Amino acid sequence: MIKNLLSLILVVTLGVSARAQAPANAAANTAEVLQVKESGFDFGKIPQGRPVTHIFEIVNTGKTPLLLTNVQASCGCTTPEWSKEPIKPGATAQIKVGYNSAAEGYFNKSITILYNNNQSKTLLISGTVYKSPVTAAPVNASIALLKNINGQ
Repeated sequence: MIKNLLSLILVVTLGVSARAQAPANAAANTAEVLQVKESGFDFGKIPQGRPVTHIFEIVNTGKTPLLLTNVQASCGCTTPEWSKEPIKPGATAQIKVGYNSAAEGYFNKSITILYNNNQSKTLLISGTVYKSPVTAAPVNASIALLKNINGQ
């Protein structure tokens, strides 16, 4: 009887300690392994029709190689470029993000990085596109008048 009671206490104690460790192990398995040096970038004011790019640096802080399975922009005006090669532990990599600046006005776009078993991290770019002047310099009526006088 005492032997059965001691066996029951041992089983319950082991079960409780195993459950207590399970969340810690699960947390260790899902620890953040992708670190970004900056999560967003503001281009400021850019002229319409002039594409711009920015390079985001990422670091593999894990103990195993990190694979970027996809880098996806929120719209077609934003184009990410990245290496398909695994990133070694402690190594850095770059994600080049381009914006075409065709539409005038404020923009705020997201870029989602998918990595290692569908984990994700989001980057942001923003800025304001202003309408470019049609000519390089304003039209000078005096020059047009002089050309007409000299041409006659």
